[in-house]
Amino acid sequence: MTADTVFSREDPKTRKAPTAAKAPKAAKAPTVRRKWTGGQIVLTAAGVVVSAIWTAPLLWALFTSFKSETEAVAVPVRWLPKVWTTQAWEGIFETGNIPNWFVNSAVVSVCVTFIVMLVGALAGYGFARTEFRGKSALMTLVMAGLMVSPAVLGVPLFATVQSMGMVDTYWGMILPQCAPAAMVYILYKFFQSIPRELEEAAFIDGAGRWRVFFTIVLPLSRPSLSAVGIFTFIASWNNFLWPYMVTNNPDLMTMPNGIATVMNSYGIQWAQLMAGGLMAGLPLVVVFVFFQRQIVSGVAHTGLAGQ
Repeated sequence: MTADTVFSREDPKTRKAPTAAKAPKAAKAPTVRRKWTGGQIVLTAAGVVVSAIWTAPLLWALFTSFKSETEAVAVPVRWLPKVWTTQAWEGIFETGNIPNWFVNSAVVSVCVTFIVMLVGALAGYGFARTEFRGKSALMTLVMAGLMVSPAVLGVPLFATVQSMGMVDTYWGMILPQCAPAAMVYILYKFFQSIPRELEEAAFIDGAGRWRVFFTIVLPLSRPSLSAVGIFTFIASWNNFLWPYMVTNNPDLMTMPNGIATVMNSYGIQWAQLMAGGLMAGLPLVVVFVFFQRQIVSGVAHTGLAGQ
């Protein structure tokens, strides 16, 4: 082996892999500008106007809650406070038992939502998939319940709850809210849209009615169940009349009743009123932000089922 051969060898550590030929860069696709039609412009403008109408009261309440009571009633009216202060928020917590009222509202709303979803699903599936004597008459009663205002039933419901000894109890606030005809009808229409072939195949495999309901029907009805649960939670959280009628104990008051009591005791203080309203509505905003997709999906599926 010659010296030329030795020194001509490349060190494996410094050896470089052969570079591949660079591929030519792909030409950029030409950008296509979207052309707005007249109808799209009108719909977009209408959406912006409606959004502003809905957002303006919320912004007004938010800005007013950071004003002093003097500035809140000052004329001329100003949107933004001259001096930002948290006196209204501090006053709400000092004069009211906010944590306790919040827990009461959460307990009542969650229990009502769970019972309504369970009872509504069972009743809706029973009407949609089973045949029994008196089905048409019962369905007529459910439809009639859609036309009855809950306020009309306040007095007989209170007499019933009082006779059962459930005044000033959680069950007294929960049970009368657990018979929503609208939710039963929504789930009934959705269950009718589920193909019967899926259930018949399960019956052939030996599944019973309850197994079909829990393993096939309920998983397919998640969109409608989510919408029913969210709407029920919102309605129960905002319910003022029934908890006000059946509860006199301050420790059992819900958020709407507790805040109204504070306002009545200390007079109308607009800054605190706005702060209390925002505090009571904050959980509903959070629910909508996190579950808006389920709400839209549930409403869309329900609409398709009703066609």
